[in-house]
Amino acid sequence: MQNKRKDLSERLLDFAAGVIKLLVRLNKTAVGRHIGNQLMRAATSSGANYEEACGAESKADFIHKMQLVLKELRETVYWLKLATRADLISDEGLQSWLSEAEELAKIVAKTLFLFRKKKTCAKRKNNYFFGKAFFLKERFVLTFAFCNFHFALSAQKSTDF
Repeated sequence: MQNKRKDLSERLLDFAAGVIKLLVRLNKTAVGRHIGNQLMRAATSSGANYEEACGAESKADFIHKMQLVLKELRETVYWLKLATRADLISDEGLQSWLSEAEELAKIVAKTLFLFRKKKTCAKRKNNYFFGKAFFLKERFVLTFAFCNFHFALSAQKSTDF
């Protein structure tokens, strides 16, 4: 699980660096500077918010910070689309960064969906495994297990986790 977290962290970092490099070629007009500033802020803060989410103090804190990551990625997609439609950057590379932003947003959205699903599963009785493993950083950041899996383990009353 640590590798998945690191992979997403690296992708967000690469994404932010790529957008910054793209912005260097942005038109130096007032509109270009405005869109560039907004785009740079949104693209770079998504990775920073993800790193904060990895160090979350509680389930609610993790969800909140991941929602911020998703919000910033969606905003980045908007600014990239606007730059495309306004022809501020005449580069095919913009499309690759736009598709990367959309893919990252889908990953984060799916993570939030599954994490909320786990939170619901944790409220059900006899869910021993889920309650113990929930705060283990390597397991709760990007573990995609279903409730049935947790119920099967809770029935065994395994204390290995």
